Amino acid sequence: MQVRGFFESFQYAVSGVGYALRTQRNLRVHFVAGSAVLAASVYLGVNRHDLLILFFAISLVLITEMVNTAIETAVDLYINTFHPLAKIAKNVAAGAVLVSAINAVLVGIFVFYDYLAALLRRLF
Repeated sequence: MQVRGFFESFQYAVSGVGYALRTQRNLRVHFVAGSAVLAASVYLGVNRHDLLILFFAISLVLITEMVNTAIETAVDLYINTFHPLAKIAKNVAAGAVLVSAINAVLVGIFVFYDYLAALLRRLF
């Protein structure tokens, strides 16, 4: 692959992330929530292993949200009237986001439990 082609591909990918962040409210919500979780983990002194797990859980949510956007856009491009298969495709893609978000919440609970318990013991 040529260097120019590689950088063009990279620019297209960055453009896709930018488009998704500009146009998808839920992605922005997940991005802000993930950023807040990462900031809280730094504040609480979460160890590197737990931080890595949090990062992967947050990334999974963002990735599934972007794949959901791509699937919904492709379905809308292909069909502009109601079709039960289009509904299934969109619902399953949205369901993937839901599963990844539930996973992220559970990961957050498991990771932060000991850190928050220690913080509460120090405060009270």
